[in-house]
Amino acid sequence: MPLFCDAGFDRPLAVPSALHHLKATPRTTHWGYFDAALASALTVDSGDLIQAEALTHHAGDDPDLLMDEDMHRIWRDTPEADRFPGVHLMTGPIHVRGARPGDMLEVRYLAMTPRFRYGSNLAAHWGQLYAELGERERVTIYGLDPATNTAEAVYAYDVAEKYLVPGRITHCPECDRQPALRGVRVPIRPHLGTAGVAPDAMGRVSTIPPGLHGGNIDNWRIGAGATMYYKVQVDGGLFSIGDPHVSQGDGEISGTAIEASLDVLFQVILRRDFTFRSPLLETPDHFIVHGFGDTLDAAAREASRDTLSLLKEAGLSTDDAYSLLSVSGDLAVTQVVDGTVGTHMKIRRDSLPPRSGGR
Repeated sequence: MPLFCDAGFDRPLAVPSALHHLKATPRTTHWGYFDAALASALTVDSGDLIQAEALTHHAGDDPDLLMDEDMHRIWRDTPEADRFPGVHLMTGPIHVRGARPGDMLEVRYLAMTPRFRYGSNLAAHWGQLYAELGERERVTIYGLDPATNTAEAVYAYDVAEKYLVPGRITHCPECDRQPALRGVRVPIRPHLGTAGVAPDAMGRVSTIPPGLHGGNIDNWRIGAGATMYYKVQVDGGLFSIGDPHVSQGDGEISGTAIEASLDVLFQVILRRDFTFRSPLLETPDHFIVHGFGDTLDAAAREASRDTLSLLKEAGLSTDDAYSLLSVSGDLAVTQVVDGTVGTHMKIRRDSLPPRSGGR
C-alpha cells in the first residue's frame, strides 16, 4: 500500500454522482465515541466519493511536527471532558441516503495520503510489555520518506506520566530527545485503525473496543486498494473514520502504531444484494474476516464461524469449507485492547470456487 497512491480494483467503480470534501473541524469531529443520535456531518448518495481528513489523537506527541492551526483549533474547541469514553478523534458521521438497518455499506478505500511527513509511536501503559519494561511510557517520532516508502525514527523520549487524557500534548522542545533505531527503516502502510457505522445503542459507544459495527479493528490491511463491508445498524449508517496510521504490525504490542494523520479518498456504496454479520475486508488477494471476544478462544471462534459462512456462500459445503479453512486459512491476532481480543482469518481469493463478477 504505497505512501502516496491511487489504488485500482478488479471490478469497475460505481459511477459517482458527486465528490464531497469533509474537512476535520470542531463541527465535523467527535472524540472517543460513536453515537446513533449524533447529527451527521455530511450526507451522501450511494456511489459518491468522499475526500475526508482523518486526524491522529497522538499529534500532541510532537505538536511542532504533527499539528497545524486547524488541528490546534479542534484541540482548543473540544474540552477534555468531552473526549470520552474512548480516545480516538473521529471525522463524521456520514449519512448515506436510503441506508437502513440490515443493509451493507461497501467502502472502497482509494487513496491515503499523509498530512505531514512525521508520525508517532507510543509505548503505552496498555502495551503488552509495560510492566516488564519498567512501567514507563516512551514516544518515538518517525519521519516518512515518500521516495523509499519507508519510515525512520528521528528521536525518542520518555514520558513520566501515563497517557490518560486523549490528545495529550507534550512539549518536545523541552523533552530529553534520545537517538532511536539508527539505520532501521520500516515499510509505510497507510491505513485506518478505526472506522465504522454507528451501533444501534443508546448514548455514546466507546471507540476503543472493536465490534460488529467496525470500530477499532486496527488491521493494517485496511488501506488504499482495500474494500470494507459494514452492516448498517441505524438509518443512514452514520459512518465515521479516525485513528489513522502509517505503519503497524499485527498485534500492535507497544499499544500504538505509527500514528499519523491522513487524507483519505473513499467511495461508499449501498448494498442490499448480500449480507454479512461482521466487518469483512476484501483486498486484491484475500478475504479477511474479523472476530472479537473477551478471550483469544472466543475471538478465534467468531472469526472461524464467520469465515465458514463466507466459504459456504461461495458454494462450498460445510465439511469442505471447514477443511479449506484449516489447510488454507490464516488466523492471527490483530490486537488486544480494553479487554477485547481482535482476530482475523485470512483466506486467499484464488482458493475459492470460481464466481462471476465481484461481491
